[in-house]
Amino acid sequence: MSDFSENPSQLPPPQLPAQFEMPSQNNDELGRTPRRHFGIVIVAAVFGLFGGIIGTYVAQEANLVDLNNSESTTQITSAPVVVADDEDVMGDSLIAKVAERLANSVVTISTTTSDEQGGGRGVGTGVVLTSDGEILTNAHVVEDAVDVVVRFAGETEPRVAKILATDIGNDLALIKVELTGLVAATFAKPGSVKIGDTVVAIGYALALDGGPTVTSGIVSALKRTIETDSGALNSLIQTDAAISSGNSGGPLVNLKGEVVGINTAVARGDYESAANNIGFSISVDEVLIVIEQLRAQANGVERKEGFLGVGLAAREDGGQGAIITNVQPGSPADKAGILVDDVVLAVDGEPIDGQAGLVAAIRDAVPGQTVKIEIFREGTRLSFEATLIARSE
Repeated sequence: MSDFSENPSQLPPPQLPAQFEMPSQNNDELGRTPRRHFGIVIVAAVFGLFGGIIGTYVAQEANLVDLNNSESTTQITSAPVVVADDEDVMGDSLIAKVAERLANSVVTISTTTSDEQGGGRGVGTGVVLTSDGEILTNAHVVEDAVDVVVRFAGETEPRVAKILATDIGNDLALIKVELTGLVAATFAKPGSVKIGDTVVAIGYALALDGGPTVTSGIVSALKRTIETDSGALNSLIQTDAAISSGNSGGPLVNLKGEVVGINTAVARGDYESAANNIGFSISVDEVLIVIEQLRAQANGVERKEGFLGVGLAAREDGGQGAIITNVQPGSPADKAGILVDDVVLAVDGEPIDGQAGLVAAIRDAVPGQTVKIEIFREGTRLSFEATLIARSE
């Protein structure tokens, strides 16, 4: 049982059959090792070895967005993130063209880190957000970093980057280089990703010499949730496109050249089970929201997490959802009418597959927000609305 009302990140780890690891690696000689996350390897982190996704794809026709001519943008605080427009200029091409279109919008990120083990060096991937130097990557790529440098395609010398803001819970970070005239990546429209879509992963896998590597696959599943050291990641895209260490923070793109996700984790098998071609990317739906929050944080606006006020336990009968083990008196859950032994099935229409999913859903909400919670109680499915408050320190 975990007390969600006190510390949502401290949940009992589910007994998952596979290991999930971060694709960012640390150099062994520097004393850094890949993280383990209860059967999931968070690929987004880029400390140590650099994991990337290089690959080839059978030639096929695809519609490609002209990134330089895209006119549709989504404003997040003061700076725009380019979002795809259905009326963008299109032309027939191959997956090779997708990689070519993204070449100038994907960068290598190298870090010098410092921690209790003495620190080390790491490599990861980033995506250019704006022409004036904003770059998005995974939080674990720049975690504990004392120095961050970025290198663009075709350049030989690194450029110093500044960490503007990080969101450990959502594993995203915003950094910036003092440059203008950069080619910003185009982001797909939220809700546009479908199971079975062909996707391409781009990143600096294993810190190999030369440009970024490219692999392709399909969208295998949507709205996945995995556990990490920092709590949980939800609304993830599952893909069978090869993702390797060093791909952390790199883009997962569709055949129009639009970013549909940020690569963050892969599943690894163990002696009890096999895990093949299972990678995870933070979906564009989540990414665009977090970018706005990161920019606000960079401008000094502190973000507070929502508070529901319940304790949780995992279901052990094979069913979906998370079991309410206690309800704090006077909490939003108490006021909404939620009871002990209720099973939470969904929050705002998003299915809750376990404790981690509920933790992530409430974490992503803000104080004052009213969430719709679907409950299974004594054979009946019920719906409640709870207005969240700020979590006390």
